[in-house]
Amino acid sequence: MFCPPGTTGAILCVGNFAIRAYGLLLMLGILLGAYLAAAEARRRGENPDHVWDGLLVVFLLGLIGARLYHVFSNPEGAIGWSYYRENPIKILYIWEGGLAIYGALIGGLLGFFLYAYRHRLAVWRWLDIVAPSILVGQAIGRWGNFFNQELYGPPTTLPWGIPIPLERRLPQHLTLPPETRFHPVFLYESLWNTLGFLILFNLSRRLGHRLREGDLFALYLIWYPVGRLWIETLRPDAWKLGNIAAAQVFSLIALAAGLAILIRNRLPGRMPGAKAPSGMSEA
Repeated sequence: MFCPPGTTGAILCVGNFAIRAYGLLLMLGILLGAYLAAAEARRRGENPDHVWDGLLVVFLLGLIGARLYHVFSNPEGAIGWSYYRENPIKILYIWEGGLAIYGALIGGLLGFFLYAYRHRLAVWRWLDIVAPSILVGQAIGRWGNFFNQELYGPPTTLPWGIPIPLERRLPQHLTLPPETRFHPVFLYESLWNTLGFLILFNLSRRLGHRLREGDLFALYLIWYPVGRLWIETLRPDAWKLGNIAAAQVFSLIALAAGLAILIRNRLPGRMPGAKAPSGMSEA
């Protein structure tokens, strides 16, 4: 039942099968996010079954997108396309880590649009319903990086720095003393996402009657990228496109999209507010 030494991230082993914290936390984040989205759909007078019915396609396409982004990346000093090109079977080993958020968002949004088109859902309204829940899933899922001992930053003497064993360190950190501690970048992103969820959740409750449809999703597209822009500066293994991290490029694109949605929603002739939930005043 106990896993042999060196089985990174595993919390329980049955024979050769390992149950890993990464996968459990990923599923916990997805299920909690879906539960909150279903509750929000119900509050707004929508059918919450759409959340659960669409979850499978969103999850599968999100997982594929997250993996492909990682596989075709080229991070400095870390596993990327040059490794998977020589070891193609490893592409399937998602339990070893290697799922990229932006790839998950692209794939998940594709799954969402396919489901919304099939069931003729109001796209902007449903994007607002799920937006805060996406941050919940990201906040919880990031803790999988802790158990996989990845997504850490440069050395630090701050009291919340985390130790990383030599076998899990990037090449540039192998000569540092064993007791060296590193920035817990995964923690910073998790806290940023948690704060973002609280802000979007409260906005939807307190100012929902003033928001246009699409505003909450636009704010998600702004909030998460802003945090990711500065978090990427702490990642020594970032995949670079020229002199800028690829994640920062995607962050700038998402940020621009979020701002464009907010501006579009305030053009002359747009509706003055979002459709109110059942029982909620439009005043």
